[in-house]
Amino acid sequence: MQNLLDGMLVIDLTQFEAGTSCTQMLAWFGARVIKVEQPEWGDPGRWIGGSSDKSVDSAYFMIHNANKQSITLNLKTEQGLGLFRELVKKADVVSENLAPGTFERLGFTYETLQELNPSIIYMTIKGFGTTGPYKDFKSFDMIAQAMGGSFAATGFPDDPPTYPGPVTGDTGAGMHAAIGVLSAYIDRKLTGRPHKVEVSMMDAVANFQRNDFISQLETGQPPTRMGNMNPQSVPGNTFVCQPEGYFHKSF
Repeated sequence: MQNLLDGMLVIDLTQFEAGTSCTQMLAWFGARVIKVEQPEWGDPGRWIGGSSDKSVDSAYFMIHNANKQSITLNLKTEQGLGLFRELVKKADVVSENLAPGTFERLGFTYETLQELNPSIIYMTIKGFGTTGPYKDFKSFDMIAQAMGGSFAATGFPDDPPTYPGPVTGDTGAGMHAAIGVLSAYIDRKLTGRPHKVEVSMMDAVANFQRNDFISQLETGQPPTRMGNMNPQSVPGNTFVCQPEGYFHKSF
């Protein structure tokens, strides 16, 4: 059976979760994703989890990297960089979510990628984008969620801001990036133009939180934490069951 993205080649330098969520979605739809990892250790996500057996990939790694092919390249050597350049020449997409400045220190920018491949699609995820006062700051999911507003909107009124649980900073950024890559791919099919797809993790969180902007826009007051209540539903709340458990009711 033919998949939607058969023929798309993605060279994937992403790691941990934000970038890998994007490239895994592309792989699910049929793209060939070649994951470039560092020699010996590979993606740091391979070792996240409870197992001490380093010969077995962690569940965390597999959840975000299934359906990909992995290779190792030492990008600190000329041989490794040369092999990577050859991959770029054949690729449709190059993706990375390295710490700010890392890709550039390796000698690569959107412009240098275009010199190797004039119709390349370059996807980059950073905590706070590549411009502005926070562009050099690193980020993980919790930081992006704290800055993007989901902490402030989660929890009960008398409790402190609370980490929501779903990883909208990481996987949410990856989903936004995948939409951007697919849009760029369609345009490139039509026009041949290259594209840069840039996603800020904080911006992705803010987009998921956009309903919480309503109070601010209508009243000038920031939203308050409401626990499990739904202000658009009466009653909209979570209730205790007997002998155990909970249920949520909304009308």
